Amino acid sequence: MAKAIEKMSLSELQAYQKEVEAAIKGYEKKRKSDALAAVRATAKEHGFTLEELLGGKAPAKSGSKGVAKYANPSDPSQTWTGRGRQPNWVKDALAKGKSLESMAI
Repeated sequence: MAKAIEKMSLSELQAYQKEVEAAIKGYEKKRKSDALAAVRATAKEHGFTLEELLGGKAPAKSGSKGVAKYANPSDPSQTWTGRGRQPNWVKDALAKGKSLESMAI
């Protein structure tokens, strides 16, 4: 096989590499699927579902709340990312004629 590879052009080698990578991904996906099926079968043998054993839900993603873009001019400790509902201090400032740009950090 090594001699066959040595005779390949660069484009043939790159195509072959893509085929090998796809085969590896498929193999790993199959192994994960088989492992999951085996774990589910074991859980069933003991009278449980896999979800019951794992707590029923996937762990929640812990995402960041975002970076603050606006601050209350009268109390800079109050900030807002610009996403979601506007805090009351933003609504009050806008009602008094201030612009969001004037409260930008």
